Amino acid sequence: MQIHVVQQGDTISSIASTYQSSATAIIDANELEAPNNLVIGQTIVIPIVGQFYFVQPGDTLYSIAQQFGTTYQELAQINNFPVTSTLPVGFRLYIPPPPKRSITSNAYIEPTGETVSETLENAAEKTSPYLTYLAHFSFRVNRDGTLNPPPAGNLRRIAEANKTALMLVVSNLEAGGFSSELGHIIVTVQAVQNTLLDNIVNTATSGGYSDVHFDFEFIPPEDREAYNTFLRKAKDRLSQAGLLMSTALAPKTSATQQGVLYEAHDYRAHGEIADFVVLMTYEWGYSYGPPLAVSPINEVRKVVEYALTEMPAEKILLGQNLYGYDWTLPFVQGGPAARAVSPQQAIAIARENNVSIQYDTTAQAPFFTYTDSEGKEHEVWFEDARSIQAKFDLIRELNLLGIAYWKLGLAFPQNWLLLNDQFNITKLKK
Repeated sequence: MQIHVVQQGDTISSIASTYQSSATAIIDANELEAPNNLVIGQTIVIPIVGQFYFVQPGDTLYSIAQQFGTTYQELAQINNFPVTSTLPVGFRLYIPPPPKRSITSNAYIEPTGETVSETLENAAEKTSPYLTYLAHFSFRVNRDGTLNPPPAGNLRRIAEANKTALMLVVSNLEAGGFSSELGHIIVTVQAVQNTLLDNIVNTATSGGYSDVHFDFEFIPPEDREAYNTFLRKAKDRLSQAGLLMSTALAPKTSATQQGVLYEAHDYRAHGEIADFVVLMTYEWGYSYGPPLAVSPINEVRKVVEYALTEMPAEKILLGQNLYGYDWTLPFVQGGPAARAVSPQQAIAIARENNVSIQYDTTAQAPFFTYTDSEGKEHEVWFEDARSIQAKFDLIRELNLLGIAYWKLGLAFPQNWLLLNDQFNITKLKK
């Protein structure tokens, strides 16, 4: 696959010609809504095997080969170019695709209300071929240890049809938010735990779930060891029932990081107890905070590098958002929430307001600003092919288990194109 960044004067036809593809293939792959009105700075994924590289000043066959993980001899042979010749600037080199490695891929899906919406079921249908797990969010724990299940709709049928395992996500959500008080009850009251684990095992085994995933957030810091003890108890019980167990971890960069979101999440203990963990490496830019990249690669890397000091890489799923935010400026703490937007919506907003998309090379994330019809300034940060590629590169570099997406429902076709192109997705179901 090739990632192309739209420049002034580009058209779908000219892009297709450059990469020996077709306009139809590019439009279909990227689900382009306005192929005749591209946005400067917009990324386009070209559905070809391998990619092309255009020689830059100072490049050599050796330096290009190092960049793409191949040899200069192979590049010379494939491109029928003499090894001893000087590369002309602008010369197009074909780069063969790297070997695929297998990874675990997970995506959360959060039905609300009484039914699973058609939009969510369609998203599950479309993406399940690229998933090891479909994480059913969330089974909310009641204070007596019983569970409030989310609607299930056709999710089990969709998962089974695509050999995708179902993940039962258990949370301490209560009254619209994660409850510290409920979390305290769960990890300290034995009778509640016994009832809860009975309910989890019965629900998981009857519902066809393969993994039980604890997403307990804002656990009181003083309950850190109690949470670890609960997880050990849960792991023993779930293993007896033939179930895997995983956990969600707040994005820490040290064992001593302060704050109620972080302190009870013991990376070393979770790494020892759970079969795998999801690092929630997103929401630096969030709906009630100032405009920022949602998952800046520099900050994400810090979390992963700390995690690797506490647990093996083969237990880590990198958390990744499938959305961005549109903030109204000036940002005021406590003011209106930013609007969540899909990558497709973000491009549409830029197109409708005739603005170019910029790219922050430190955060490895696209952004732009615009003025709406009422004269209000906006700032939008979102994901594109370049930003997701940076995460894939990190997974390969650090040999992580895989990736976990929060959450299905907002379209990002380029992600699934690149994921399928670069990795073999592990399937537990045969």
